[in-house]
Amino acid sequence: QVQLVESGGGLVQAGGSLRLSCTASGTTSLINVMSWYRQRPGKEREMTAVVYNGGDTDYADSVKGRFTISRNNAKTSVYLQMNNLKPEDTAVYYCKLFEHGTTYWGQGTQVTVAS
Repeated sequence: QVQLVESGGGLVQAGGSLRLSCTASGTTSLINVMSWYRQRPGKEREMTAVVYNGGDTDYADSVKGRFTISRNNAKTSVYLQMNNLKPEDTAVYYCKLFEHGTTYWGQGTQVTVAS
């Protein structure tokens, strides 16, 4: 049974940085897609950053140049380095794992950016 555990959220001032972490347990697959989504207050969940199986990455336009997604070699952990944070980045951030045709979600971690 796959479980995702997230950490690293918190309160930060505009212009600051945070690093989110997500670790998966219960999986041995080396073929997967790992990503970060966020849900801002009153809005639907949106893709923020993704790393595909081969290592290619993609980002939402709103975070390009500021956020960086990465993973460990075993493809069991995914990270999101967030720099130059803005108040509009305030959201609950969720990690997502897709493997063997199934999607798994983390519990979410709150990121609050104060102006």
